[in-house]
Amino acid sequence: MTDNGPLYLGFDLSTQQLKAIVIQSDLSIVSSAKVDFDQDFGAKYKIKKGVLVNEQEGEVFAPVALWLESLDLVLRRLQEQNTPLNCIKGISGSCQQHGSVYWSHEAEQLLGGLTADKSLVDQLAGAFSHPFAPNWQDHSTQHECDKFEETMGTAERLAQATGSAAHHRFTGTQIMRLRHKLPQMYTSTSRISLVSSFLASLFLGSIAPMDISDVCGMNLWDIPSNNWSSPLLDLASGGSPDDLRAKLGEVRQDGGGSMGNVSSYFVNKYNFSPDCGVAPFTGDNPATILALPLRPLDAIVSLGTSTTFLMSTPVYKPDPSYHFFNHPTTPGQYMFMLCYKNGGLAREKVRDVLPSSESGDVWENFNKHALETAPLDVRKEGDRAKLGLYFYLPEIVPNIKAGTWRYTCDANSGEGLEEVKEPWAKETDARAIIESQALSMRLRSQKLVTAPREGLPAQPGRVYLVGGGSLNPAITRVLGDVLGGADGVYKLDVGGNACALGGAYKAVWAFERGDGEAFDELIGKRWKEEGAIQRVDEGYKKGVFEKYGNVLGAFEKMEEEILKVAKNT
Repeated sequence: MTDNGPLYLGFDLSTQQLKAIVIQSDLSIVSSAKVDFDQDFGAKYKIKKGVLVNEQEGEVFAPVALWLESLDLVLRRLQEQNTPLNCIKGISGSCQQHGSVYWSHEAEQLLGGLTADKSLVDQLAGAFSHPFAPNWQDHSTQHECDKFEETMGTAERLAQATGSAAHHRFTGTQIMRLRHKLPQMYTSTSRISLVSSFLASLFLGSIAPMDISDVCGMNLWDIPSNNWSSPLLDLASGGSPDDLRAKLGEVRQDGGGSMGNVSSYFVNKYNFSPDCGVAPFTGDNPATILALPLRPLDAIVSLGTSTTFLMSTPVYKPDPSYHFFNHPTTPGQYMFMLCYKNGGLAREKVRDVLPSSESGDVWENFNKHALETAPLDVRKEGDRAKLGLYFYLPEIVPNIKAGTWRYTCDANSGEGLEEVKEPWAKETDARAIIESQALSMRLRSQKLVTAPREGLPAQPGRVYLVGGGSLNPAITRVLGDVLGGADGVYKLDVGGNACALGGAYKAVWAFERGDGEAFDELIGKRWKEEGAIQRVDEGYKKGVFEKYGNVLGAFEKMEEEILKVAKNT
């Protein structure tokens, strides 16, 4: 124990880095360290941005040995900072979703017999039947995706069962393809872990069960029945569902508590306490909603290269265009997630068409026009509302090819939707692209929100923004105009450590919760808003929010029309 009580350790194993962060019970940060895969191991493993690519087949994967070496290295870096690892009471973490690790029949014995005089990579060389883990960027599984949807009848039925339609990156389709491509490897596999349960297994010294939230990123877990889907196991296994069920193992229902104490390897090598416990690890998207005490109906919008919209909700209403996961800590709650490829890059494309500003600020002109343009460019009664789609990459939501489309409709009723043959002024696109991205989020989340207070329309409570776009005042303003946010729009600043912090907070809750105490209750009492969040917009603006509501049906109809002629095939 330190003077301020026990410490907790959270990890984030992402595509390009392994981060570790140590916090106190009061959530204050004690120390942190990271390994950058390219910088630290790029030459040895021939990786670029953390992965290897087989372009011919669309495969993207990472060497498992890289992660073993990185874990030893990040712990050495914590030691070099004199972090009191012996005071750590519990460990949890966050890992990239969907990736899978294939253990050999010798794995359990090797994990249980680790000694401090050798490294993980040296001792676990024989623990894997496959040296690589597929990465979420992999797109080699279209055939398998088609079979998954055929098995359930439609994409809608697959989403109803598993929370998502079939996706290239999801683990079930990856397992099915690898079983077909590498049958000997599959036969030699005793257990299959997600990346989150793989990292937890290293700390436990035995193979850890999968987490109740991360398991929903596989297209194999039937969320309503809370069990593996028999028809999908049968498909992925080639007719041997019991064999695959045994490889996947049981799923841990409780997101908290201890799965066991840390392996003696970490006690003897890094001076961890033998009483240090290991809580379930989860995926990086579920961990993001644990980086703050997110209340039901609050939303997080991650504005990076891509855009992600996350929400905690008690309502399970799946659809092929988005994702539902079990909440990582709270039974009966779900995580709703939208993923867009055309996020920051698309906004930059619109920005770069505008003249450069003399000040050198690359966003100055974009922001000026976005803020000076009226909502939907309706400046006076009778003006038609302007709507557009700006896809510089093929989009997932909706499933539309790359292209730009511009439409207008009646601003009060949304009727009379018409495609515009001649592009409008490029200055108008600055506001229109932000509106387009926000209208898509509002359209798809509208069934999940309710009125936060009497007299207000249905909308999120708070909207939290993270990522590079959250620093832009024009983007934050327009998002608040469209999405609302009865309690305001906030920039969440956790220094790029949202997932690692989510893992560390999960460890605090896992080991300190009272009987029946929910994650957001415990963390809410200790979380200090000062320094972590900044209010950047008032959110709901009476009259403005309703203007966007008037054209939401027209926006949906526009997408449907474009899907008829430009659907990804």
